[in-house]
Amino acid sequence: MKKTYFIADLHLSENRPHLTRLFTDFMRQKAPQAEKLYILGDLFDFWIGDDERSPLIELVRHHIRQLTDNGIPCYFIHGNRDFLLGENFARSCGLQLLPEYQRIDLYGTPTLICHGDTLCTDDRAYQQYRRKVHQQWRQRLFLCLPLKVRLKIAQKIRAKSQADKKQKSEQIMDVTPDFVLQIFDRFHVRQLIHGHTHRQNIHKIEPHFTRIVLGDWGETASVLEVSAHDLHFINEN
Repeated sequence: MKKTYFIADLHLSENRPHLTRLFTDFMRQKAPQAEKLYILGDLFDFWIGDDERSPLIELVRHHIRQLTDNGIPCYFIHGNRDFLLGENFARSCGLQLLPEYQRIDLYGTPTLICHGDTLCTDDRAYQQYRRKVHQQWRQRLFLCLPLKVRLKIAQKIRAKSQADKKQKSEQIMDVTPDFVLQIFDRFHVRQLIHGHTHRQNIHKIEPHFTRIVLGDWGETASVLEVSAHDLHFINEN
């Protein structure tokens, strides 16, 4: 039976080896059974440029290349932590980069996929920050900096982001319902799959919309498995 997997928000880093183990287990055991794999952002906890080298990056590159070499397409939408992941890394492992919103035919169901941060419009401070860091001239300037300098900047940004989260309400950090309905209408879909909020769930929105939220990876993996007849989450440790 054909099936497609969706994952997001793994936040892989050298400091959290159990996440790397969950990822390698998934790529060895589950992913080879797939027709397609979609990674909807924040595969890495942060990404400072395709010129960075580390054992973790090489491990991830190896597993994605192994999958794509075996004829299984692997697609990637940038997250808010790894939006600088570029064409060089993608080419090196056969990863196919997608725009921030991608409409797909998922076994006959028109479906929109995205990372999810663009849906949280009530978080105005974050949206303002996002617009700045997605300006191409800022990204080009950042990537011209020495690798060590970029690493320090990324660490400071991550620390500030974690501090800011503690001061924000849960509601602000979740998607904005009215905007989600606008997205359904704009792309003419009835099904939306996204990550970012870390709140694994399947929401039925009356009268005929479905919003599927991928969970983050922590003690267990969060994998959405979709076939022509079913969709469900797989949470394995």
